[in-house]
Amino acid sequence: MTNLTARPATPVAYEDAPLTKFQIKVTIAGTGGQFSDGFILGIIGIVITASTGALGLTPLWIGLLGAATLAGLFVGAIVTGPIADRIGRRGIFAWDMLLFAILSAIQFFIESPWQLLMLRLLIGVVLGADYVVSKSLVTEHAPRSFRGRLMSLLAVAWATGYVAAYLVGYLLTQLHGESWRYMLAASALPALLIFWFRLGVPESPLWLTQHGRTAEAAAVVRTHLGDGVLPPPVETTTIKRRGIRVLFTPKFRRRTAVGALFYVCQVIPFFALGTFSPQVMESLGVTSKLGAGAAYNTFLLIGAVLGLLFIDRLSRRAFLIGTFFLGAALLAALVAFADTSPVVAVVIFALFALVLAAAVNLEYVYPPELFPTDLRASGVGIAVAASRIGSAASTFLLPIIVAQYSVNVALIACVIVLTLGGLICWAWAPETGTEALGEVAEEVQKESDDHPHH
Repeated sequence: MTNLTARPATPVAYEDAPLTKFQIKVTIAGTGGQFSDGFILGIIGIVITASTGALGLTPLWIGLLGAATLAGLFVGAIVTGPIADRIGRRGIFAWDMLLFAILSAIQFFIESPWQLLMLRLLIGVVLGADYVVSKSLVTEHAPRSFRGRLMSLLAVAWATGYVAAYLVGYLLTQLHGESWRYMLAASALPALLIFWFRLGVPESPLWLTQHGRTAEAAAVVRTHLGDGVLPPPVETTTIKRRGIRVLFTPKFRRRTAVGALFYVCQVIPFFALGTFSPQVMESLGVTSKLGAGAAYNTFLLIGAVLGLLFIDRLSRRAFLIGTFFLGAALLAALVAFADTSPVVAVVIFALFALVLAAAVNLEYVYPPELFPTDLRASGVGIAVAASRIGSAASTFLLPIIVAQYSVNVALIACVIVLTLGGLICWAWAPETGTEALGEVAEEVQKESDDHPHH
């Protein structure tokens, strides 16, 4: 495999390796799952609008279908984390997209809201599993100097899938008949393409080393990175096997709490306002719902790219805190000035989408850096699962709140959530991004010694 940078004259540590085409291939393989996730979550808002009459959807059904995949994500993430820490990442990573494609295609044939609800719950379980293994595997294959940017590509892929869903949904609405069936089944195509791409991705050398399979780890490094890169050393702090309960001990609980709570506070406004952006814009007096939705989704993609550019130029902690408070300020401005004109409402809402999409990069970079190798998938699984409780609840409740109260009540609630997220990160969030992944456990021990009150 050809290096993108010059091969070192003397052996270098695994996590200081030059960036190669292999590592980019692993990252692209990871982006496929995130694209599919963004697409399947983004398409449901348009599907609901197009199928309300055919399926007889009530506000309760709309809320349930909007939240179903997110609820499934919770189950998939919390179950898969410990499994991936025990049996490895590669097996799940290689095959889950095939299952996702099959379930997506079956959606075409549904005849009732119950059938669609069950399928989307199962799809969510598969996506929850992929969230855990793709973030862990890409993180552990990436050299630390490029890790932030490579992981941010997953966030860009998610945003691209989300925007693609809007565009595909808009184009398919031009078809006569039940166009929503084609919208639901369309997500099978990118999943099938990425399935073949993933089959050649090997297991994480960090995970192999941590499980005593040092010869296999050395073979992966030698084959894909060359003789100039040393295999990862054995993590002396994790020779003894640890289970998921360790994440709630004094040594790790602060990182576990931050990983879960910052994620929850980001996704509540993101999914609630993003899934129903046309309805939100209509409630704010914007007559061109499709135009407003297009602006929102375009700024989502721009924000994800900006986040990629800034992820390694700002500290993780500063990025977290700053985007929370800026997002809260923009939503507060939307409440205060939306009555001025529909143009003002669209501009502020689009800027909010840009800031929040930039912050979403941290969902891919920050949680894997919080935990050592033997607990990484479990820690990421807890963070993802917690976030899906919040996103499922907010997606279910938003249309009900808007119908019974007003859109401003929903927006004010999101302002409170974002402000709370900023305050939590201000008080608790540790800095990451500089230490090697194999040294995270030692860093956690130092934090535990320095901050016994946590």
